[in-house]
Amino acid sequence: MINVLVVEDSPAVREFLIHVLGADPGIRVVGTAHDGEEALDAVRRYRPDVITMDIHMPNMDGLEATRLIMETDPTPIVIVSGSTDPHETAMMFRAMEAGALAVLMRPNGIGHPDHETTVQELVQTVKLMSEVKVVRRWPRVRRDAPVPLSMKMGLAYTPAKVRIVAIGASTGGPPVLHTILAGLPKTFPVPVLIVQHMAAGFIQGFVEWLAQSASLPVHVATHGELLLPGHVYIAPDEYQMKVERSGKIALTRDAPENGLRPSVSYLFRSIADNYGGDAVAGLLTGMGRDGAEELRLLKEKGAVTFAQDKDSSVVHGMPGAAIRLDAATFVLPPDKIAAVLTNLANHRSKNGA
Repeated sequence: MINVLVVEDSPAVREFLIHVLGADPGIRVVGTAHDGEEALDAVRRYRPDVITMDIHMPNMDGLEATRLIMETDPTPIVIVSGSTDPHETAMMFRAMEAGALAVLMRPNGIGHPDHETTVQELVQTVKLMSEVKVVRRWPRVRRDAPVPLSMKMGLAYTPAKVRIVAIGASTGGPPVLHTILAGLPKTFPVPVLIVQHMAAGFIQGFVEWLAQSASLPVHVATHGELLLPGHVYIAPDEYQMKVERSGKIALTRDAPENGLRPSVSYLFRSIADNYGGDAVAGLLTGMGRDGAEELRLLKEKGAVTFAQDKDSSVVHGMPGAAIRLDAATFVLPPDKIAAVLTNLANHRSKNGA
């Protein structure tokens, strides 16, 4: 039985969440809180397995409550919101930076055609997050952290050219991507393509949040646009993203892969087909194994590949699968990835590629 604490300031929404969660035989709502201050007391009292957290609340908002809970009583937290306004969702991603595991839209009401689907998404997410072993939130990364000599020596693996970087991430990925993009210099010379598994409706807010600290322009990818050096492209909701030989992005409604659209596997395969060894690709924290086989394919074609290390991963599913397949040239913590990418890109320039 999964014990859940519901934190929500609206009485009507609170009762709705209690109803839809409690209807599942594997979930028990053990307590509720009206604001962040009550949430802190409730976590100590009920010791829940998972918390559903609203963001906009009186007295103490969900961001501050998440930060304090992760510093004192680390617990899996799922942000549940009724808004997809990009400016408001930026706060939700700051909550993920503070340690929340996932962001979801509040399920649609009874009678809505998507009611059952959205309720099932919430229930499934709560169940999955209950299995995640969370720790006290990571200390803030030093931007000037040195790159170990062994990683610098790894430049011997660099192909003659690096023309593109591709990254896949799922559960726990947003704050890691935030760290990586914040560490890339504005002179970074190649395009970066990212697939981040995320509930529909939040991608634009996610991009705006990333852009606040990144030196590079960050965009939601659009069909047919030409890849530009030093630009970051995020796959949009419900589309597969691939690159074409012409150097353009293609968005398709092709079937989900590994149950996902966008899928990391789909993107990586297109990069292997069109860029071969002239690429750098990596897998970050996340459930499942999306992209692992294709990362090995890229490595076999001569690309430089990396996987996030276990200690820093919220869930080591995707990077762990890649490591077991011997698909990763490097295994790296988040605070080293940007420096390694920059070294690889600079090495490309020195080679005159």
